[in-house]
Amino acid sequence: MRHSWVLLLFAMVLGVGCDSGLTESPPDPEAGQTVAFQKSRPTIGAPAEEFTLIDLEGKWLSLADYKGKVVLLNFWATWCGPCRVEMPSMEIVYKDLKDQGFEILAISSDHQGSVITRPFVEAKALTFPILHDADYRVSGAYGIRTLPMSYLIDRQGTLRHRVFGARDWNSPEARELIQNLLDAS
Repeated sequence: MRHSWVLLLFAMVLGVGCDSGLTESPPDPEAGQTVAFQKSRPTIGAPAEEFTLIDLEGKWLSLADYKGKVVLLNFWATWCGPCRVEMPSMEIVYKDLKDQGFEILAISSDHQGSVITRPFVEAKALTFPILHDADYRVSGAYGIRTLPMSYLIDRQGTLRHRVFGARDWNSPEARELIQNLLDAS
């Protein structure tokens, strides 16, 4: 177990992530694959792709619901070790900055949905919204091929930063990045 923890920390420092199973190959409809793939990732400086997904309480939430806030859009799964490692630092930053207009939308690609994410969220005492993207529709639109992967979106809905792999979101550098977006009008 100790060896696994060291490997996860090493992966986090290097900014590597888990293979999400997504490739650049188009889905095979005859095999029942209905994933919407995007050959390239969205362009930084472009408007964020709109979406609507269901949360843990069965409520439908849209990215548009968070217009006027700085949003950390985090793509993750419970089976992804680096994803699990970065979640506590996300919670700390969320609690500290949510009153300033900061929001986290954590988009899970777990096929089982809330059956698997709810126990994880409760065990980690996470309070930010957890959304479900089991069919990879939103993940595909954002060019997600490995997990975790995050985007920072400014108050106007523009993609400002793309972050590959796990990060310590409570680090001075990450906080400065977020604070700069919060302070911008």
